[in-house]
Amino acid sequence: MAQSTPLFRRTMEPHLRRLARQYPVVFLTGPRQSGKTTLSRVAFPRFAYSSLEDLDEREFARTDPRGFLARFEGKRGVILDEVQRVPGLFSYLQGVADRPGAPRMVLTRSQQFQLSRRVGQTLAGRAAVLSLLPCRSPS
Repeated sequence: MAQSTPLFRRTMEPHLRRLARQYPVVFLTGPRQSGKTTLSRVAFPRFAYSSLEDLDEREFARTDPRGFLARFEGKRGVILDEVQRVPGLFSYLQGVADRPGAPRMVLTRSQQFQLSRRVGQTLAGRAAVLSLLPCRSPS
């Protein structure tokens, strides 16, 4: 019988929740396998979720960004996982973030420094950025 790895609380979870109340967009960055997806899904279990690692989701977001984002209208929030896979989406996120009643957005991305400039240009004043480091489970 396979053992499951115990899920343990990240000290960043309350900080992530607080920033999501203050900003319409929160970027959760970090190296691959650092726990970004798990942390965001644990912190926001009622948010809609879309992984841009999924080829169909990525293609939809790339070819019809407005239609892709329209699926999340009326939702409390959305987690867009691995958002760096569709760089063209950033310009559309600004419009969504500026609408009254827009869903809160948690965007995860693997650290890529060229995206930092794009975030600063399109989402200035609308986004908080948190960097996640890998952690080891308690012994």
